[in-house]
Order: sequence, then structure tokens, then C-alpha cells
Amino acid sequence: MDALKERIRHVPDFPKPGILFYDITTLMKDPAGFRASVDAMTAPYKDLTVDLVVGIESRGFIFGAAVADRLGAGFAPVRKLGKLPSATRRASYSLEYGTDVLEIHEDAIAAGQKVRVVDDLLATGGTAAATVGLVRGLGAEVVGVQFLIELVALGGRAKLATESVHTVLAY
Repeated sequence: MDALKERIRHVPDFPKPGILFYDITTLMKDPAGFRASVDAMTAPYKDLTVDLVVGIESRGFIFGAAVADRLGAGFAPVRKLGKLPSATRRASYSLEYGTDVLEIHEDAIAAGQKVRVVDDLLATGGTAAATVGLVRGLGAEVVGVQFLIELVALGGRAKLATESVHTVLAY
């Protein structure tokens, strides 16, 4: 996994002073690095039934769609407020540098579906916890929450204590 870490650019003071941003665009532009990342994110679930992968805006779309394809599952996006064109459910959450709102289409998930939530980064856990709440609110079963990167010191895993959480890289 060190080879993957070497492909991630660190950008200090983005999006605001004091935040160290882990820029995965440098990893994704490398075909072998991107493939290895998606393989590692898919591995914990390849023998489980997953009906739908929910990807969190925006980098979660990239990894979530690729993971869904590998698992033979459908894909549904969770987006920021006002980006989805049909009836939605919404949840507000806190993140390491403010607050925000997420939405999912009301018809994105059928009750009883087995859903895996995917995002690129686990920081404070607010985004993922809000997404898990949206998925459960639509009657689905969350079979796992997957991240490429976990910022361990921020303690986001605690907000997902009842979930099966997998990360590929830890900082």
C-alpha cells in the first residue's frame, strides 16, 4: 500500500488554512495505481451480495462507480443540496471545516436492498454517517462502508461504530 501512498499528492492549507488535503487525482491518473485502488476497495465485498453501491459526492462517484461495476451492482449518487433533479431525502452533517447537506433520490434504493457506501476519505465521519442514515431511511441494509483513505487522528470511525468499515490507506 506504500506504492499507493506515494502516488497521492499532499496539499497544505486546502480548502482552508490548517487542512492538509490528500489529492488523489495524482493516484487516479496512473492506470496501475487506480486499478490497484479499486481492487483493494472491492476485495472485502467480492464474496458478499451487494445490490447497490452508493457513492458520495464527488470523489466517491469515481470509486463507487468502479466498485459497483466490479461487483456487478447498480450505482446511486449521494449529492450536495440542490444537485438532484427529482424528489429527494436529505441529511445535514458536520465536516472538519463546516457543515453541509446531502441528498439522495427517494427512488434510488429499494427497501431490502443490500447497499455498500463508498467514498474516497474518512475524516470526521459526518458525511458517511449522514449517508448511512439516508440509505437506512430508504429501507436498505448497509453491508459496508468503504474508503480509500482514513485520517485516523480525526476519529471518524467512531461515528460509524456499528458499521463494517474498511479502508485501504491510513494516515
